[in-house]
Amino acid sequence: MSARLDGTSAVGVLGAGAMGTGIAQVVATHGHRVVVVDTTLEALTRSREAVERALRREVEKGRLDAGRAGEILARIEFAGRSGADGMDGFRDCGLVIEAVVERLDVKRESFAALERVVADDCVLATNTSSLSISSIASACERPARVLGVHFFNPATVMPLVEIIPGVATAPEVVERARALVDAWGKTTVVAADTPGFIVNRIARPFYGESLRVLEEGIADAPTIDWAMREIGGFRMGPFELMDFIGHDVNFAVTKSVFEGFFFDPRYRPSLTQQRLVEAGRLGRKSGQGFYDYRDGAAKPEPTTDRRLGEALVDRVVAMLINEAADAVLLRIATPRDVDLAMTKGVNYPKGLLAWADELGAERVWGRLVALQAEYGEDRYRPSPLLKRMAREGGRFF
Repeated sequence: MSARLDGTSAVGVLGAGAMGTGIAQVVATHGHRVVVVDTTLEALTRSREAVERALRREVEKGRLDAGRAGEILARIEFAGRSGADGMDGFRDCGLVIEAVVERLDVKRESFAALERVVADDCVLATNTSSLSISSIASACERPARVLGVHFFNPATVMPLVEIIPGVATAPEVVERARALVDAWGKTTVVAADTPGFIVNRIARPFYGESLRVLEEGIADAPTIDWAMREIGGFRMGPFELMDFIGHDVNFAVTKSVFEGFFFDPRYRPSLTQQRLVEAGRLGRKSGQGFYDYRDGAAKPEPTTDRRLGEALVDRVVAMLINEAADAVLLRIATPRDVDLAMTKGVNYPKGLLAWADELGAERVWGRLVALQAEYGEDRYRPSPLLKRMAREGGRFF
């Protein structure tokens, strides 16, 4: 384990996109010298400009003085790639965080190249949101120093970071990396190396079950969004959130989790969302998704039927709780980390397992049993842990 992985070590960031830029700002804000490396000068220029704008806003809002903002910016070096591997700027780093495109082949190539440049005790982290840490690490001669450190977008705002050890990751690497990220003011949770980790796995029904309700014609998108916000207490409804994230991104994550779990029907993607992606209706960024964001477009009104809304929320929340219970059963994460991840990572109104305790395991299990009986699909199979708790009157907390 790197003796240099502490509050004063230099940190490298590979990739100057939105995530890499945000991570670099977080790290520099907490006193580290940061080296940002990318393949193009244009990306590095945009990254620097983005940090400058973000710091300027903080000064204008009175959350940061101009002198400190200048110090933070001065700690970040935006370096073009040079040398045989293009990673020369990382030679003195105690930690390098990769934030390149979400493709396994690209990440594996990047880690193999990094290892040829960095010191033997440098820790290598990937910001992947769903790819296998163990597979990425297998490209390295020293996989014990590789782990996942998954920030959420925007990294400067979202408090959660998932820490994910691979099969070969040394325990002390996990402990010290988590302590370092905690020192950056983040809330860390430890997740097993499975598709989607905690958040992107457990959150699938928020989108998938809402899409299923829409496809069946039970309610339209504005009504489902209204119910999840006003009755469920979620900050955004599923359809407005998918439009915000981008359907290309949201669909790709769902497809990745579905394939990663060997086509488990719980995670089956929606044809409705696939057609939006194929049509180029990606949400806010393209001007159209489930809603029309073009100038002059009218937003459709929901049907504010409270009885219908409560039934929608009950169905979606039962599916979310089922995923959370299975994550505990299969030792993806502890109950505490599951609830922290969902409240801090995606702003759920309460932890799903605390919600299960509030509703009662028997009620949630009964809802799932009824859905499975009605549809005859394995998609609705209740978690064995939830079934056991319903039988025994158990609680998560």
